[in-house]
Amino acid sequence: MSIAAINHRWLVKYALIAISIAMALYHMWAIAFGASEAVLFRGTHLLFALVLVFLLYRFTSKSEEMALVASSEHPAQVPRTSVPALADYVLLVLAVTPIVYLFVNYDYIVNRIFYIDDLTPIDMAMGVLMTAIVLEATRRVIGWALPITALVFLFYGLFIAKLEPMRLLDQLFMTTEGIFGIPLSVSASYVLIFVLFGSFMERTGTGQLFMDFAMALTGHTAGGPGKVSVVSSSLFGTISGSAVANVMVDGPISIPLMKRSGFPPHFAAGVEATASTGGQIMPPIMGAAAFVMAEFLAVSYGQVVIWAIIPAILYYVACFAAVHFEAKRRGLMGLPRSELPRLGAVFRVRGHLFIPVCLILVVMYSGYSAPLAALVGTLACFPVAALRKSTRVYVNRENILDAFVDGARNALGVATACACAGIVIGVVTLSGLGIVFTQFVTHLAQETLLLALVLTMLAGIVLGMGMPTTPAYIIMTALLVPAIIKLGIIPPAAHMFAFYFAVLSAITPPVALAVFAAAGIAKADLWASGWAAVKIGGPGFIVPFMLIYEPALLMIGDWTTIVGAFITASSGILLFAAGLHGYLMTRASPWQRGVLIVAGLLLIDPGLITDIAGAGLAAIVVLSQLAARRAAAVLPSERKPVESTP
Repeated sequence: MSIAAINHRWLVKYALIAISIAMALYHMWAIAFGASEAVLFRGTHLLFALVLVFLLYRFTSKSEEMALVASSEHPAQVPRTSVPALADYVLLVLAVTPIVYLFVNYDYIVNRIFYIDDLTPIDMAMGVLMTAIVLEATRRVIGWALPITALVFLFYGLFIAKLEPMRLLDQLFMTTEGIFGIPLSVSASYVLIFVLFGSFMERTGTGQLFMDFAMALTGHTAGGPGKVSVVSSSLFGTISGSAVANVMVDGPISIPLMKRSGFPPHFAAGVEATASTGGQIMPPIMGAAAFVMAEFLAVSYGQVVIWAIIPAILYYVACFAAVHFEAKRRGLMGLPRSELPRLGAVFRVRGHLFIPVCLILVVMYSGYSAPLAALVGTLACFPVAALRKSTRVYVNRENILDAFVDGARNALGVATACACAGIVIGVVTLSGLGIVFTQFVTHLAQETLLLALVLTMLAGIVLGMGMPTTPAYIIMTALLVPAIIKLGIIPPAAHMFAFYFAVLSAITPPVALAVFAAAGIAKADLWASGWAAVKIGGPGFIVPFMLIYEPALLMIGDWTTIVGAFITASSGILLFAAGLHGYLMTRASPWQRGVLIVAGLLLIDPGLITDIAGAGLAAIVVLSQLAARRAAAVLPSERKPVESTP
């Protein structure tokens, strides 16, 4: 390699570091001292993102591109030595041009009357260029699914809805109702700082804390390594909203442990994928779509967290129960205590690393904004790590700089996806497609809520198969959620329903990114791993329906109703999982499995009559299994030894 090529690589490397740090510092400054006007703030956010995309994601390298696609919302890093081709530099310049045009002509942009004043030729050229660049940048980061979806909507707007091209470009480029709309605002205001917080936590050794804590807590129980995966993934999910990122952090440790304890490779992959996917719905720091939900519903992020607490607990109860019953059915034991860390030692060595998460909760629920709370938590990470000698090793200049760089890079998937989703939202808003689709769904469902919910579920799973949760949820919000609300469902329940199924698509075959990542680590068959994940998360697929029919599970209503709904729903989830995995107190026969599944569904369904019926069916299975256990215990004792005669 020539000296010039080596120098070029080093120049690109340091340019990436400098731009990434500048992006992170800009957003931290905006949170601390106030962001500029919408177009300037969102435009600057997108400008940083596009520059990094065209430097990081090379036009000519498919292998690196696929590696990056694997982590849908928090893409993996490319090697820092990658050098963009000439085409990448050309596209970088083209990406910067329309945003700089908006900045230079800011007074003209804000003073013109949208949809009334005609666009100039250069306005239209910049609008077309901006749209094309966003589509290409999104393709590079998360693949073809979302850009193709956006192109389909553009085709609909231009050739079916017969929108004027000038008005469409006006909507997409010159207003805050298109590319620079609410999704990009959420990415700029919320996502970047929370992703940055996650990268700071990772760089201070918090991932190891979560793994050690989970192993000390559950590693010795039946199926212990599987339970370790569930607990550690739920904890890691509090600082990472990406299912694939969770798999890649926890999987290399938990999956080999599960295989060693006796779980088949495909089941180990399914456990890790399902547990990691739940990170996006796990408070206090959920996936990016939760911040979008807060904006759409015009509520605080803290309110969304409150709504999500019980559903998240139910999801992880389902995962934990699935691992427990499967381990019991297979007769698998936990790890020896001698191989596990002690809980007291874990807290002595790394327990102080929980402080930044606690700070976020304290600041947020003291009435301050979620971004400010995340900023406080981020700034506390390295000082907290410096409190003890065991973690002081992480506090060095290189690690701090890498934390900034990781945070900026990991936000690129969300930034480009939100900009591209803005194209879809712009077309839907301008064409009135949302109203048309709502009428179509309500007509197709014939005023039957369950059918409308099933249609929404299928749409969410299909959309989420090929794109990250955030754009999938945004599209569902534009097209399907209004139809559910029109059928009488309260908005929080309708939005949480859509959000959950956009999340669960990560473990639903045939395209299940979290399963792909976990199966690769486990060296397991993709289809077998996918169906194992669906079986493990099966009760979780029922949770969204529970939210629709029982809003108390969103903590809406009086406490008596909320507690009662939580208890019966938890019991139903446990029985449903027991039926799916064929074990409750002993191995379940086929008829017992069927009765357990029905009992679980009845307990999940709100209502006194269904709860009594479910409890009655569960009692039948429990009594029959107790009788079987007693019979099995009596039989050996009846075999009295033959006494020898002198």
